[in-house]
Amino acid sequence: MFKTSFKWKMNTMPKSDDKNLPIMSVEEVKKARKFHESFPQYSKTPEVDLKEMAKFLGVGKVCIKDESYRFGLNAFKVLGGSYAMGRHIAEELGMDISKVDYNFITSKECHDKLGEVTFFSATDGNHGKGVAWTANKLKQKCVIYMPSGSTQRRLEAIREEGATATIESLNYDDCVRKAEAEHQKTPHSVVIQDTAWEGYEKIPSWIMEGYGTMALEADEDFGERPTHVFVQAGVGSLAGGIVGYYTNKYKDNPPKFVVVETSVYDCLYKGAVKNTGETAIVGGENFSIMAGLCCGEPNITSWDILRNHVTCFVSADDDVTRLGMRMLAAPIKGDKAITSGESGAVPFGVLASIMLADEYKDLRKELGLDENSKIQLFSTEGNTDPNRYEHIVWLGMDKEP
Repeated sequence: MFKTSFKWKMNTMPKSDDKNLPIMSVEEVKKARKFHESFPQYSKTPEVDLKEMAKFLGVGKVCIKDESYRFGLNAFKVLGGSYAMGRHIAEELGMDISKVDYNFITSKECHDKLGEVTFFSATDGNHGKGVAWTANKLKQKCVIYMPSGSTQRRLEAIREEGATATIESLNYDDCVRKAEAEHQKTPHSVVIQDTAWEGYEKIPSWIMEGYGTMALEADEDFGERPTHVFVQAGVGSLAGGIVGYYTNKYKDNPPKFVVVETSVYDCLYKGAVKNTGETAIVGGENFSIMAGLCCGEPNITSWDILRNHVTCFVSADDDVTRLGMRMLAAPIKGDKAITSGESGAVPFGVLASIMLADEYKDLRKELGLDENSKIQLFSTEGNTDPNRYEHIVWLGMDKEP
């Protein structure tokens, strides 16, 4: 009945000195949330308590943070990009981030002091839209590069925010390199990217802190310490932000963390399989409907957090997220439906598979998932590509049209 396909690896890697964990301290995350609260578009996104689904799965509690309501942009990514842009502006103007809010960054005073800036980024869709949206509010230039396989609808959504955006004949990681190369040739410009490499670590750290707003909200609304947290990963910035926040918040008894990737770009999973603590890279141009997770080179800052604190790494095929999308769209009577996109539903698809399919009973036992488990998940996007969403959920199709 629940036939899905994924691989997993329990984390047995050697620990590092954990020097990056303080990036996601509760104090730093609160600074980010204060910045986001200054936006007129801000409100907490819903924390959906699926009480009937929890009973069906045989666990104590299942809550999903529904980011399809974030700032009217249908995805969480704007949290990271906007905060990094705010921190960059504060640093360039010699100001503390506590003095930089939405009214200031969108003011003529800020624009006059800052001058004309070009924001570069690479994206599979949601991150670029968030950067473009923020740049639009700042009345600044924005250039976005998208990898091959990106959909026309996601390209148009970025262009609608006033950005110059193109789909390149490159994979995601090569688009990141193109953004960096163009920035180097462009006066008064900056790259706003959620992946980190040697020499480019500050802005990705700010982006991770921005994602912390989502974790802080979820933690408040969950109302108690979760026993398990499931979160998806591309380069790993979101996962590192979530894992880092909860590890800092619950220092003495952190939840068990399950990090889920698409099987075609599972660099974190492959790093766990190497079992040395070193990163792994997945190259080439590979296709998954989970476009937002199609990243083959990990954020080295986030990886340092993940290797120390993640319980299990999962590499999931597309059928896993299709299951998640469908179950969330048509839940058990009494529960609220969630419109969860391809990159949003895969953690729930993994959880449902673990609890309902006999082939994963060993993993269920290893993770300690039972009637006492209280689980937090994140649906990071809504139907950001409506045609594909309808194709999967409404028409019940498992192949691209």
